[in-house]
Amino acid sequence: MTALADSYRYCGAVTAEHGRTYHLATRLLPERRRAAVHALYGFARTVDDLVDADPGRTAGECAAQLDRIETVLRLGFTGRNAGASACSPEMRQVLPAFLDTVAGFAIPHDYFFAFLNSMRMDVPGTAEHRAEYGTLAELRTYMYGSAVVIGLQMLPVLGTTGPGAEPHAAALGEAFQLTNFLRDVGEDLDRGRVYLPAEELAAFGVDTALLVHSRRRGATDQRIVRALAHLIAVTRSVYRDAEPGIAMLDRRVQPGIRTAFVLYSRILDEIERGGYRVLDRRATVPRRNRWATALPQFARLAVPARGRVR
Repeated sequence: MTALADSYRYCGAVTAEHGRTYHLATRLLPERRRAAVHALYGFARTVDDLVDADPGRTAGECAAQLDRIETVLRLGFTGRNAGASACSPEMRQVLPAFLDTVAGFAIPHDYFFAFLNSMRMDVPGTAEHRAEYGTLAELRTYMYGSAVVIGLQMLPVLGTTGPGAEPHAAALGEAFQLTNFLRDVGEDLDRGRVYLPAEELAAFGVDTALLVHSRRRGATDQRIVRALAHLIAVTRSVYRDAEPGIAMLDRRVQPGIRTAFVLYSRILDEIERGGYRVLDRRATVPRRNRWATALPQFARLAVPARGRVR
């Protein structure tokens, strides 16, 4: 029991350190659900770091680790505790809480294999690798595993008041991912990746060479500004598709998800406010604004519910 509790604590610490907006929103969730969200975030973040964080790790080593994680998951999902010793120390710390959460909330296993497949798309040398995406439709293939399934796997944890929430949860995962892509253009270029679709950029006279040139100069070309403004508008339309799903969630979790929805969408506002300078800086929502958004949601939890949540 101690190992499991330690694993949940570790996942909470990972969420607090790397997902500030996400962590603030989870503070509004009931304890069991909050711990489960931390476990799911901890797993996704640890895999993401495996692919991105260590410049000394070769692509072959990353691909091998992803294969080992998939093997461990396939065994773990059937109740067999084997193979974890071959994973990184961080993954070994995450796995007990993660597997407990997946089993406890009956989360479909295919979501996690789709996630690992999208992570392989980030690793050079794998059959799945993609450094760039031609169209938004191609990017959505990647986002299904990297983001849409994140929204879908949260539904069993958060609880709903009826059917029909899945498309909205999928849209919310996609909206968050598109926001990340817009925020992290410069950092992704340094990793040899461009997630913004080439077709969308080309409509404004932008290509990878221009992005790299502007990154090196520390300046933003007006063509890039116009392309970013267009993609921000596209992303806001995805947020609009996602928003009706919040009301379909268990009332007790709505404030937390509403907070995440508002705060993440405000990253787009910060990009605009900063003059679209995503190539040499990272847009963030100021701490005071995060709390100003969260506190009214805390207050909503004190209001008695009307009716019953099924």
